[in-house]
Amino acid sequence: MTAIAEVAPEVGVRAACGALGIARSSFYRARKPQGDRAPRAAPPRALSPRERRKVLDVLHSERFVDKSPAEAWATLLDEGAYLCSVRTMYRILDAQQEVRERRNQLRHPKYKKPELLATAPNQVWSWDITKLLGPTKWTYFYMYVIMDIFSRYSVGWMVAHRESATLAQRLIDATCEKEAIESGQLLIHADRGPSMTSKTVAHLMADLGITKSHSRPYTSTDNPFSESQFRTMKYRPEFPRRFGSIQDARAFGKPFFHWYNFDHRHSGIGYLTPAAVHHGFAESITSTRATALEEAYAANPERFVKGKPRPPAVPSAVWINPPEQGGDSTEDLQ
Repeated sequence: MTAIAEVAPEVGVRAACGALGIARSSFYRARKPQGDRAPRAAPPRALSPRERRKVLDVLHSERFVDKSPAEAWATLLDEGAYLCSVRTMYRILDAQQEVRERRNQLRHPKYKKPELLATAPNQVWSWDITKLLGPTKWTYFYMYVIMDIFSRYSVGWMVAHRESATLAQRLIDATCEKEAIESGQLLIHADRGPSMTSKTVAHLMADLGITKSHSRPYTSTDNPFSESQFRTMKYRPEFPRRFGSIQDARAFGKPFFHWYNFDHRHSGIGYLTPAAVHHGFAESITSTRATALEEAYAANPERFVKGKPRPPAVPSAVWINPPEQGGDSTEDLQ
């Protein structure tokens, strides 16, 4: 505004404001002393303070405190009373900072996003339960699977007739014993199914010194490794449309988990098998791969247009929901 005031006597206010992209009304308003500005008159159709107070009292009444302004307006209109429009009711509430959900509803707590890091096997396990179709409609079997997120190794699994916290407790207990888990060593992550959040499982984890973690409600990406494994299983050529019996489901599980742990080369762990990473053979296998690539490069370097080849890297850290600022990036899922 000062610049306009300096050049306006020479070129005129219109030209000065046009050159600086400022409206002339803004320039004149800024020049006018604050005290000389007349207060804006209330529109003739505006409610008086007394009428506004009456609208607020009605909306705050026990009868309408849990109803939306539109419901209050309609109810009063049915009774032959009209205070103001629905939009005016919202304006009056907004002036009191009361524009929010007015109905009496259950308010869900805000769940913190789990941020879990594993830098070695048997630090973070993920477990879940999936349904398997039974022989007839509305019949199911339930497959429980526990996976190590660092190695992708399925450390424990079982098939049962039902989803049960007691069965989950038995599987977790037996798997921890098999893997020689010590108190304070392990964190187990799961979604918020009834078995996962049961007191039976929670008490077992407390007794074993295991930290528990849960996904946020309706957020499948908080448990990506188990979800990815179930997808791999259900897209296998030998996965049937239905299982004739629970024995059939268990008979399918044995070769599948052997293949997944010992034969399946997982893209997220440098195309190694989960067993190789879980049992500490990753470094030696990677070294063998590097030697083979070096020999191939020495024999025919012209075939490697991008330079000396290197074997796929084995991740040093695996995250579930890495922090947004800094930290390691999440590993690719298959």
